[in-house]
Amino acid sequence: MAMKLSFLAMLLCLLLASAPKAHASVFDVTSATYGAKPGSDVSTALAKAWSDACASPSASKVVVPSGTYNLKEANFRGPCKAPIEMQVQGILQAPADASKLTRPDTWVGFQYIDMLTLSGGGTFDGQGALSWNQNDCHKNKNCKPLPVNLRFEFLTNSKVQDITSLNSKLFHMHVFRCNHTTFQQLTITAPDESRNTDGIHIGASTAINITHSKIGTGDDCISIGDDSHEITVTDVTCGPGHGISIGSLGKYKEEKDVTGIIVKNCTLANTENGVRIKTFPDSPSPSTASGIHYEDIIMVNVSNPILIDQLYCPYTQCEQKPPSKVKISNVSFKNIKGSSFTPLAVKLVCTAGISCENVELTDIDLTYGGDKGPLTSMCSNVKPTITGVTKALGCATSSLGPLPLSKK
Repeated sequence: MAMKLSFLAMLLCLLLASAPKAHASVFDVTSATYGAKPGSDVSTALAKAWSDACASPSASKVVVPSGTYNLKEANFRGPCKAPIEMQVQGILQAPADASKLTRPDTWVGFQYIDMLTLSGGGTFDGQGALSWNQNDCHKNKNCKPLPVNLRFEFLTNSKVQDITSLNSKLFHMHVFRCNHTTFQQLTITAPDESRNTDGIHIGASTAINITHSKIGTGDDCISIGDDSHEITVTDVTCGPGHGISIGSLGKYKEEKDVTGIIVKNCTLANTENGVRIKTFPDSPSPSTASGIHYEDIIMVNVSNPILIDQLYCPYTQCEQKPPSKVKISNVSFKNIKGSSFTPLAVKLVCTAGISCENVELTDIDLTYGGDKGPLTSMCSNVKPTITGVTKALGCATSSLGPLPLSKK
């Protein structure tokens, strides 16, 4: 009897080993079912392929093969019945004229999806040059919205990897209400004169990981807005651009706190700022930003390498007003090395009345453009703890009274 059971068990193992493994169902937009062709508009074919894949009871994959396709706009909405992947191998091109989009703030959107993977090595080309010239937000508070290349909303347990975002009209990637989502091996590119083309902007999201990516834009490489928690940025190369930023915060009513931000093993080259926290003066509501840690950062010819700026006011659209109501605490800058383009390497300008607390500078080793001269630092309403090797840096307390508003 024992031998019979052993034989049956062995037979069952052999059958399981030889059984074909389940593969994701493939929905190719160029198949006869959907009929997309390079050089033509793929919007309808892609929408139908997504709808079919999302309805599949088993894992599915939407494929855009190599080639260049026009894409007027797209909104990929869940929930889907099973894990779903969109594999873009080709180039998707947006209309150059933003007015042709029916949703003025978004070119391609993904919403309400669990276990999404966006991959494939392809490119989302926003063709933004015309819009950059039309962007008048630097002088018009009520400027018209421009479309984000890729908008991710209400995603969970998802991955965005191995894609390129090129020449977005506004932000390249906007991440909102997403949880446990990873962005990796990305290339995000726009010229340094392209206004407001933040690489990745995160808001109201938790457990977001950005890693092994190259970002060069006309604005922040990465910006982290209010209600963001457990955000990790590692092995990112930034430049050109305005640096890796927390904020801006404190502009709108009832903004929520920011907690648990780690930026580590990153390189910034030829950027207008390095690692910074920025908040508006005259915040309408109080909030906090805490548990923010920058570590193992290389600076190459960077202006304002280390910056806390609670007088942030872009485009001179606000006057000197009451202090920011954003309380900053538990912030560290550790092992930051390289070169500063400006002699002022550390600038910590905090809010009068609710000064920054528990700010630490450790092992800061910066030179002024290859030893052009001594570096300086300035602090206002903060007394940082300075430890380790801090080459040519103290932190002089400002007694200059009201400081000028920052515009970058």
